[in-house]
This record gives sequence, structure tokens and C-alpha cells, in this order.
Amino acid sequence: MTAGSSTAGATTAPSRTRRLRRAAVCAAAALTVTLSLAGCKDTDIGLDSPSGGASSTAGSGPVVSNGRAVSPLDNPDGTKTGLAPITSAADKAKAVALIKKVATKGRGPKTGYSRDEFGSAWTDSAPGAIPYSHNGCDSRNDLLKRDGTDLHYRGGSKCVISSMKLDDPYTGKAINWTKTHATTIQIDHVMPLSYDWQMGAAHWDKGKREDIANDPLNLIPVDGPSNGSKSDSGPASWLPPNHQIRCSYAVRFAQVSQKYDLPVTTADKDMMLKLCGG
Repeated sequence: MTAGSSTAGATTAPSRTRRLRRAAVCAAAALTVTLSLAGCKDTDIGLDSPSGGASSTAGSGPVVSNGRAVSPLDNPDGTKTGLAPITSAADKAKAVALIKKVATKGRGPKTGYSRDEFGSAWTDSAPGAIPYSHNGCDSRNDLLKRDGTDLHYRGGSKCVISSMKLDDPYTGKAINWTKTHATTIQIDHVMPLSYDWQMGAAHWDKGKREDIANDPLNLIPVDGPSNGSKSDSGPASWLPPNHQIRCSYAVRFAQVSQKYDLPVTTADKDMMLKLCGG
């Protein structure tokens, strides 16, 4: 009996210890989930519709920012950094008023479109009054310099950036970029060139097409895979994964549309208004 009691006691004590440990782990896990949900409530970066907005590279935390990003409402020529969220009711009202001025029409045919119709990629010789044009640096490096930090240049070059950090507005991630992995960051045409072609640019002269292809108002350095998922979509079928800058994205789309007298589709305009609360 003594031996039996001793055996029973040896079995019961560890079992009780394991149960207590499991209870502690479960309680800690529940607390972690609760805190996580509370912490993410106002910083959700979702991947929901439009379907093209999904990206496997989207961050799950708050927008990464070093405080340099500027609202598009305060950046009408595109020479200031980034794409800061539009959050106040007053600014959203301004955004809606701006978007309401955008003209609409159906998409025309894509017949005849090619990237070459908009000139050489990242030329420094756009003929219009385009910021950065004719400054001795190609437009891609101008945009990397505009939005990047911790810039390093190749050799003795004053233009060719070899590495940098980007606070990507489309995903909310910080991207440490090097030229050896160049496609990690791509330059997005906010109003895609194929979209421009279908909405009226097919009838422009070559010079005006070169302008919109290199205008900093229409260009944002962003996460490469996210930009790749966009193709030539308008806001009704693709949006940045980061919800916080979607109204800003709509405003920038509207700014380009108005500057170049290019309409958007009705579906795209409706989505743009919805994103800013209109």
C-alpha cells in the first residue's frame, strides 16, 4: 500500500504541474491576442477588395513613416515626398470636392499602345514644364532621391543611387533597397500609361505623352510586387494594400487626371469618391 501510495503521489504531482503550466500558457496566449487586437484596431492594413489590391508583401503593422511624407493636397506638383494619409474631415471634404471635378468616359481601345509611345523610359528630356526635367539626372533616380532616405550613390555619380531606404506608402513597410536588386522598388505611374492611352492619350503628340510618363505628380517609388499586381488598373479594380493612404491615392489619381485633361471611368470615379467619404 505504501509503495502504491508513493507511486500514485509521484504520478499526480507532475500531472497537476503540467495542468498548471498549460493554464498559464493559455492565459498568456489569450492576453497576447487581446493586446494584439487592441493594438491593431487603428492600424489595419487590409488586403480586401478591389481584388487587385492584395499583395503578399503587404505589412501587417502601422504605416512606416519618418515624418517626411506629405499629403497630396499639399503637393500639387508632386515634388514633395511621399503620400501621407488624409485623415481630417476638412481635408476629406477638399479631396471629395477635387475628385468631383474629374470628367468621366468609357475606356477606349488599347490598339496601338506600347510603352515606346510615351518616349524612352525615365528620360530627362520631357519637353513640357515638368519638374526635374533637364536637370542632368534621369527621372527614376530623381524620384528615388525625392522619396528615399540614407541615399548612397554609385561611384562619383551625383545621380545614380546605389542604395537607400524607402518608407513605402503602398504597403506601409520600410524597404532597404540596393541597385543589385533593383525591382524591389518600382516607380508606379499612378495613372497607368496604358490607361492614359485608352482614355485619350492615344490622340496626343509624343511630347505630351513624354510629359505624363515622367511627371513626378504621376510617379511614386513603391514596393515592386505591389506595383506589378496593379498593371493598368484604375481605382475600381486595384488599390494599394495599405488602407490608410487610399484616399490620398485617389486624390493623386484625380490630380493627374485634371492636369492632363484625362477622364476616368465612372466606376473609377465612384470608387475614388467612396475612398474619401464622398
